[in-house]
Amino acid sequence: MRVAIIADIHANLAAFRAVLDDVREKGGVDEYWCLGDVVGYGPEPQACIQLLKDIKTTCIVGNHDLGAVGKLDLAYFNPAAATACEWTSRQLTAADTLFLGNLPRTVEKGDFLLVHGSPAAPVLEYVISTSAAQKNFEFFKSSFCFVGHSHLPLAYKEENSRAVPVHLSPDIGLVLQHHRVIVNPGSVGQPRDGDPRASYAIYDSDGHMFRLHRVPYDIRATQDKMMQAGLPLPLIARLEVGK
Repeated sequence: MRVAIIADIHANLAAFRAVLDDVREKGGVDEYWCLGDVVGYGPEPQACIQLLKDIKTTCIVGNHDLGAVGKLDLAYFNPAAATACEWTSRQLTAADTLFLGNLPRTVEKGDFLLVHGSPAAPVLEYVISTSAAQKNFEFFKSSFCFVGHSHLPLAYKEENSRAVPVHLSPDIGLVLQHHRVIVNPGSVGQPRDGDPRASYAIYDSDGHMFRLHRVPYDIRATQDKMMQAGLPLPLIARLEVGK
């Protein structure tokens, strides 16, 4: 089985479409697993929700999804993110709100746990350090956990009861077989690792191989739509630098 793992689309339709095109060019997949934050920040929340529904997707909820439908206090967000959440909520139909509000906070798929933030705090915690990863290995029983939220492609393996960082790059695959691992595929719609290209991964169960992929997309088109919507300037500027 081949699975595309996507996270943090953030209403960036151009990036989302580029990723789906890239998946098809690479031979397609059997399923999509989405790690939350379908909306927030970006200019096309409705279209991204519909596109997500059109493909075979298992999706969990992210903090921006909850913020946009009134299920997470906007005090948890910085001012620009809160403004984008408020704008997003005004764009959603009743069906969109119901869809996002009913997404689960965790899903188990075989030997994989899917969460947005962390196993310990599925919506809000960032797993971006060895100490956070080490703590979180205690909060799930499966061998592997896919997380999003940080917008950073990262991995940590459990070795001798300690969390050890694992380098991820599109040139090097990661075998998910011999160690328990927490993996983040990076962000489709708002990368923050200094590479503005959309980030996602494909897992192939035949070889137990997880492979990261980066995809260029029309950043200017997304920025223009954000400008037209009146979304905060820092959110617009950051797309072209991947920060």
